[in-house]
Amino acid sequence: MERADSPASSPKVAKEEYVSDLTDKIRKFLEEVSTDQLEERVVEYVIREVGNGRKLQEALHDPYVRNRLSDEKLQSVLETPEVIEALERSISGAFESKDFGFLQ
Repeated sequence: MERADSPASSPKVAKEEYVSDLTDKIRKFLEEVSTDQLEERVVEYVIREVGNGRKLQEALHDPYVRNRLSDEKLQSVLETPEVIEALERSISGAFESKDFGFLQ
C-alpha cells in the first residue's frame, strides 16, 4: 500500500505519466496519418498507371510501390474501392477493344 507522500503518488509523477502517455498517443496518431497518406499516394499511382494502360502486375512491382509498402500494406491497397474500380474499367476496356494483351 502506497503512502500519500510516496513518490509514486506525487503530482509530479502523475503529470509525467500523463505527458508520457499523451506523447505516445500523439506519436501513434501521426504514424497512422503518415501511413494513410502514403497508402493514398500509392493508390493514386496504381490507378493512374493502370488507367494509362499498364498491367496491374507491372504497376504493383514498380519500385515506387515496392519501396513504399510492405506486402501487408500492398494487400490493403488492392482492396481499396478505387483500385478495384480502376481494374474494372481496364477489364471492360479490354473486352470492348478485344485487346487482352496476349499478343504483346
